Amino acid sequence: MNIMLFHSTYGLRPAVRDAAHRLRAAGHEVWTPDLFEGRIFETVEEGRDFKDELGKEELLKRAILAAAPYSERGLVYAGFSLGAATAQTLALGDDKARGLLLLHGTSDIAETATVDELPVQLHVAEPDAFEPDDWLSAWYLQMGRAGADVEIYRYAGAGHLYTDPGLPDYDKEAAEATWRVALGFLDSL
Repeated sequence: MNIMLFHSTYGLRPAVRDAAHRLRAAGHEVWTPDLFEGRIFETVEEGRDFKDELGKEELLKRAILAAAPYSERGLVYAGFSLGAATAQTLALGDDKARGLLLLHGTSDIAETATVDELPVQLHVAEPDAFEPDDWLSAWYLQMGRAGADVEIYRYAGAGHLYTDPGLPDYDKEAAEATWRVALGFLDSL
């Protein structure tokens, strides 16, 4: 699979590069665009402030430009938290998208969004302050109405970005379970 993997509000941290290496070791081609142009943040608040300064349109423009040279190949869009939201936006707008792998995040869905049975897999902490239960329920229903084939995996007691060993949220057991399931999902596409 050809995978476009987007980073979180922390920036292109080592955990994102490690995830890309893990995916490459499983036989996938992976790109990890740096939408923050080298900026890495210590807190989610710092990253969110930078993202807000940058603006949603600029962030989306950077993501589209990063994916454009490879989209004809049929990409699987993937991302962590903010990167998952970005991946979701691109996948729902790309009729050649092969799949969507969301780690720790989702995004709004346009009412006019339609896909043809796009395989979608979401991995999220339970509970997760950034992805509350009622939001996830509504998101799931909207993705279904859009035509996506959605699977959701919840990890009780894990922190929001539980796959990043460099953050306090890290949960090794949940992270390894996530990668096992995610790699199986990618192999099925």
